[in-house]
Amino acid sequence: MSVPPAVRWVLVLVLLSGATSHAQGVPSATSEPRAIEVDVHATDAGQALSAEDALRLGLSPDAGDTTLVPPSLTADAPATWPEGLEGTPGEVELELLVDVEGRVAEAKVTRAAAEPRLTDAALAAAPGLRFTPATLGGAPVAVRLPFVYRFAPPVQVPASTTHLSGEVRARGTRRPLSDAALFLDGALQPSGATDAQGRFALDVTPGPHKVEVRAPGHATTVFEETLTQGQTLQVVYRLQPREVNPYETVVRDERPRTEVTRISLHEQEIREVPGTLGDPFRVVMLMPGVGSLASGISYPVVRGSQPAATGFFLDGVRIPMLYHLLLGPAVVHPDFIDTVDFYSGAPPVQYGRVLGGAVEGRLSRPREDRLHFTAYADLINAGGFIEQPFESTGTSVSVAGRISYTAMLISLAANAFQKKEAEQLRAGFWDYQARVEQKVGRGRLRLFALGSSDDVGVAPELRDTADGGGVVSRFHRIDLRGTHPLAGGEGEVGVTLGWDGLGLSGEQTRDTGEELIREKVGEYSLSQASISARAGWRRALTSSLDLAVGADVEHRRSATVITGTARPPGWRPSDDADPLKRPSALATFSGAYASATWRPSDRWTVTPGLRVDAYHLVPGMTFTAVEPRLSVRHALTDTLTLKGGAGLYHQPPTVLVHVPAIDTASLRYGLQSGAQFDVGAEWKAFEGLELSADAYFNPLSRAVEFDLTDVLENRRRRLGLDTDPATSGYAYGFDLMARHPLGRHWFGWVSYSFLQSKRKARFGRIGDDNKVMETVDGTLPFAFEQAHTFNAALSYKFGNNWTVGTVVHFNTGRPETGQITSQTQRWVTNADGGQEWVRQDLDRTQRLAPFFRVDARIAKSWAYQDFTLDASLDVLNISAQQEVVAYEYGAESNLDPDSPRAVTPIRKPIRIPVILPLFGLKATY
Repeated sequence: MSVPPAVRWVLVLVLLSGATSHAQGVPSATSEPRAIEVDVHATDAGQALSAEDALRLGLSPDAGDTTLVPPSLTADAPATWPEGLEGTPGEVELELLVDVEGRVAEAKVTRAAAEPRLTDAALAAAPGLRFTPATLGGAPVAVRLPFVYRFAPPVQVPASTTHLSGEVRARGTRRPLSDAALFLDGALQPSGATDAQGRFALDVTPGPHKVEVRAPGHATTVFEETLTQGQTLQVVYRLQPREVNPYETVVRDERPRTEVTRISLHEQEIREVPGTLGDPFRVVMLMPGVGSLASGISYPVVRGSQPAATGFFLDGVRIPMLYHLLLGPAVVHPDFIDTVDFYSGAPPVQYGRVLGGAVEGRLSRPREDRLHFTAYADLINAGGFIEQPFESTGTSVSVAGRISYTAMLISLAANAFQKKEAEQLRAGFWDYQARVEQKVGRGRLRLFALGSSDDVGVAPELRDTADGGGVVSRFHRIDLRGTHPLAGGEGEVGVTLGWDGLGLSGEQTRDTGEELIREKVGEYSLSQASISARAGWRRALTSSLDLAVGADVEHRRSATVITGTARPPGWRPSDDADPLKRPSALATFSGAYASATWRPSDRWTVTPGLRVDAYHLVPGMTFTAVEPRLSVRHALTDTLTLKGGAGLYHQPPTVLVHVPAIDTASLRYGLQSGAQFDVGAEWKAFEGLELSADAYFNPLSRAVEFDLTDVLENRRRRLGLDTDPATSGYAYGFDLMARHPLGRHWFGWVSYSFLQSKRKARFGRIGDDNKVMETVDGTLPFAFEQAHTFNAALSYKFGNNWTVGTVVHFNTGRPETGQITSQTQRWVTNADGGQEWVRQDLDRTQRLAPFFRVDARIAKSWAYQDFTLDASLDVLNISAQQEVVAYEYGAESNLDPDSPRAVTPIRKPIRIPVILPLFGLKATY
């Protein structure tokens, strides 16, 4: 039996090594740890080093970096009295080495007990002790400290003594509740309290008792127990939380703000926004500076660039497709995502080969306390997530996956309404993710795999020679990475294997004489295999200077497969050499970057950076890009910060969205290049209100942006394969945002964006005979220009665990240029008196109609004994508005004999009524 130990501070041995010298103000250490004995004296901030000892450690006594905060005991490890030993009390004095994680790395005996078995018991128990890590100048350090185990012979407890012990947990989450107070039989003072693990122990008299348990944020509950003489009763008390998953203001370990435009979203901000289907990445569509292809389509158009100009990353690994079927959820299970970072402009140097913005999802750290499991289902898909830690080995395993059943729902709806056309449709998707994370010393090793598949198509009718087909898009990634303290900083290395595929298949119904069968008649598919490696290192060199360096290389092999009668859309025999029609390529992309964060004063942060990339396409084509970047932040006051940034950016040619093989083979047309300039301000007006404003100008010196017409139709044929498709252009505008971060039962934001995006182009003047009269050069609105975009999002959690939210969205229409929509036409009267529609000159195109929609979400949560249940109804476009995506130009005969017109022109809007109601259930264990 042991008495809780007393900790005495006399001397501290500070061990400075590569693992701990990453803190600001700590000099670089040699490869071997060095121990220096220093005296400790008390200050208001805790413990501090003497000036002499600070100099011996290489620290500046005047720099404010000599504050030493000693560790404190967080988990006791009592030493048990050796069985069968009789004798008098004894003491064992130890010297413990407490590492930077608060664990006991070494225990030495400085004074043994007279009885050797007591010394052995103390040494056996010491590794179980846990401390808060000591800090020196704010950075964790390893320390040595004296520790005393005092032993007393066990006291024989009378058999009549009765014990009540157990744990107090939160209902639903099973989270241990620390500092919960227990009141016995109506006592005014608590009879006991729980420890950090939610455990308690009470000595009570035999008989019935009422135990009242109180804990902050939970309903007070009374439990009745009856104990017999000499009984020891183990119990688990569960308290009902007043709010399930409350909107709490959580202080997070945020990275210091050095970028110009980063917006970070956490917790419910990425899971409970109306109209996003509970998906973290769809929230990006509601950020300032983001437009869309159409309502509900989840590929962001960032500041007027092509969607493919924005890079999608998952912990630094670039992934090709972020959303299922364009309309569906992202390809990564929401429970894997901790934070979403969105850079609408001037991304930092670690994001290479992007011409627009960047979206990065940061994976959550594995939870090491217990088994976690979630399962959910809604009207289009079902999925699950499971996470199991293994404390004995320091291993954590997480697995997730989803599968849709939209094909089944389409078939059921077709049968219900007797629509044979709908019965032929199919649409489905699935994805998976798996992670194994292992602690290795002070570092971590992680294996992460993910994959996705989308399949849409139309089955041929059951009649002879009827045609059908489909499109299948898939990708897989396997990433192995390791992180470990290195040379006073943090090092990371990683290797990623990837495979991307896109296939178009043709089907036909054939009469065998006995029955009608559907069979595959051909396939046109694009595939791309890749292997990449990366390395990075970060370190705080001084209290005012941080350094980050890194490098990456990626090798791609892409190919085209054509079987049977399949051909690319719009194919002709002369297209075989066209890299957009039949791409096949070997390419290697390599890059290196370095950035420094310099804080010359408390008010200024300057972050210069440089990235260099080389693009090599076999045979013998190499392009080099040098990209200097700079961001500056100045805290004008404690609440107002001015900011600015600039940089150069390059990317291979793009085709609307990522298409495997094509984005590699098209590198033969050279690189796209541009610059980004951004200035703005951030103002924390008061607690709970953050305002930001950004103005930007993005000139494009060389843009190679193929659209669907280039790939599917004959524009490339008319230009010829040797024609340089490059052009130039620019975008400018400003973004405004007011945001209430998560907390006080609600979160929300309001944003407005103004955008002008232009491209220089050669286009024809069209005569009334619909023929080109002349070719001229001019600056035209880009196909993705949405001049005005407004978003407002709000979510509020009531005390009865009901959550209500809404989103209001408005945007003006894109130009009707014929690239991704129809082309504006005009009604003319020919010389012979005939009337018809003819193409309008591109510099006189009109715009699609503006669009307005309202989304809504309502949810309810319940906490049961060991799990929580959430039900939600999420409706995209509850306002039932129909967005105009194109116009159909036609005419109808005029039956009025008195009318001067024989026909009446008709300009009919083509509308898409995207209304997506989703009812879902989610259970969390």
